[in-house]
Amino acid sequence: MSQRLEQVLNAIDAANSKDPRMEDGQPEALLYGHRMSEECARLFPDAPETLQLAARGQHVERWILKRTDFPEGRAGYLTWRKDLAAHHAKTVSGFMADAGYSDDDCAEVEKMLRKEGIKRNELVQSLEDVICFVFLKWYFAPFSAKHPDDKVQRIVEKTARKMSSQARQRALEEFDLPAELAPKFAI
Repeated sequence: MSQRLEQVLNAIDAANSKDPRMEDGQPEALLYGHRMSEECARLFPDAPETLQLAARGQHVERWILKRTDFPEGRAGYLTWRKDLAAHHAKTVSGFMADAGYSDDDCAEVEKMLRKEGIKRNELVQSLEDVICFVFLKWYFAPFSAKHPDDKVQRIVEKTARKMSSQARQRALEEFDLPAELAPKFAI
């Protein structure tokens, strides 16, 4: 691991360790960042540093922009998500600049974190695949236990649509999806 990669990962972890929300005895954002890094390394063992940084920084300081501070409804939700993505991109890019990464590398990570080019840009798509695998592996079961079947169905459909065909195939092989949901991942 390069010194500058380690420096930025440590900066992201330091920021995320301030998350007041806890999960499994750890700050939520810190735990999520580590899960993202683990899944990125598993799915893309030769991932460039920019993808590794985008994965770890996917939810950096997520608690800072609260959903409740935005209007109710879909428009408010989408604005919140867009503002979060911009915050994540700016924060990680700032850490990268401090560590000596080029402007091009910083811009590439910003693009990934703002999800610009899903299905068109290989690195943006790779990050999205990592996000979907983390959701399926750690967050799908608790989510589905709290929500009605029709909402779970919609989320599964959205998740499958975001994934590359290779990731959908791999999800079918790796996860024991309920029989009624598995066809959403079929190629």
